Amino acid sequence: MKLKRHLWLVVLLVAIVVSVLPVYSQQVLQTHQGFQVSTLGALNMGVYEGAATFAQLKQHGDFGLGTFEGLDGEMVGLDGKFYQVKSDGVAYPVVDEMKTPLSVVTFFHKERSLRLNGQMNYQELQQQLDAQLPTQNLPYAIRVRGIFPYLKVRSVPKQSLPYPLLSDVVSQQQTIFELRNVRGTLVGFRMPQYLKSVNVAGYHFHLITSDRSSGGHLLDGEFLHPTADIETLRDWQIMLPDNTAFEQASLD
Repeated sequence: MKLKRHLWLVVLLVAIVVSVLPVYSQQVLQTHQGFQVSTLGALNMGVYEGAATFAQLKQHGDFGLGTFEGLDGEMVGLDGKFYQVKSDGVAYPVVDEMKTPLSVVTFFHKERSLRLNGQMNYQELQQQLDAQLPTQNLPYAIRVRGIFPYLKVRSVPKQSLPYPLLSDVVSQQQTIFELRNVRGTLVGFRMPQYLKSVNVAGYHFHLITSDRSSGGHLLDGEFLHPTADIETLRDWQIMLPDNTAFEQASLD
């Protein structure tokens, strides 16, 4: 009887290990990994068709930014929650069935925190970050938290076919919001220059306020003693769209 009990316990433990190991292995593999849907070059050319659902995107990250099918606003992902900041400046929860034509996500794991001293503008913020990064040849996920004296952010409205170029949408249709003394989080990435046709070279941030009510794509701002959490991303994966618009776009 004791032998049967011991054998049963062994079988149970093996079953638990076998069921947990794939999940654990997936989490280990995804550490310090960036995942991207489509390319900036395609978005620039007006390829706004959805290439992945948010259910798929969540399998690759809980932190990130991007946009929505039809270029319908700015996407912010933080702590596993995803938000759509529409052209009215309001942040709406994202449902799994919604699609994205371009997004970048990661499972954020803070490696180090940088305390940035003094009050600075956006350019000075980037300079302080650059001065403390070990190299500018790797991608970074960056989370900046604090109370921001001033932020200038934008969003864009949903587009209709035939889709215009991204530069035309931004120059003619973007809505700009100016926020003062706002508490929130900047979700962003810093990409090396050699990836400029794949993603935004340099810094790219989207804001979500602490109450999750508003946000947008960061254009400018003033920052007072912000805290920046950094993760180096040594693996970068890209899922290319499976649609005619991407296949026929002029991406040279």
